[in-house]
Amino acid sequence: MKYKMDTQKTEKKKKENKHGGAYFLGIIFLLYLILFLLKPEKIQESLKISGNIFIQIVPWFFLIIFLMGTINYFVTPKTVLKYVGKGSGIKGYFLAIFTGILSHGPIYAWYPLLRDLRNQGMKSGLIAVFLYNRSIKIPLLPFMAYYFSWPFVVTLICFIIIASIVQGQIIQRIENE
Repeated sequence: MKYKMDTQKTEKKKKENKHGGAYFLGIIFLLYLILFLLKPEKIQESLKISGNIFIQIVPWFFLIIFLMGTINYFVTPKTVLKYVGKGSGIKGYFLAIFTGILSHGPIYAWYPLLRDLRNQGMKSGLIAVFLYNRSIKIPLLPFMAYYFSWPFVVTLICFIIIASIVQGQIIQRIENE
């Protein structure tokens, strides 16, 4: 029932903000045009940097779109509820921690996928756990150990995981109220 009400609210907001993106794009275009007239060399430099960033993030967008399509095809709301939904329990936390640690790429690329999973029944607390554990980067652990020692790294990882669970619990309680 709550999911249905959330969906209705989301649809209403989408209708209200239908042209918001177009207005924003238009404003940005106008600002670039004005700045191009004032300082063309700076705008060219800005566009070059923006283009390089765009080239770097495009593969991640394709990966996330592929993952979203795969999840939407193979994963049903019933499956989501089983593993990361209301009754998921400790296995939901383990799954959120594990996938959070393994996830790579820019964080904003994960937001649409997490939103879709939440719309299918994933607990908000587990989304927080996933996002929190993204701070553990497996490829960087040897560097951290080199500079700080392995006992420090292991202790820090344990504290990050514990803190993520606490944060997830807090968010879940706030949402349930």
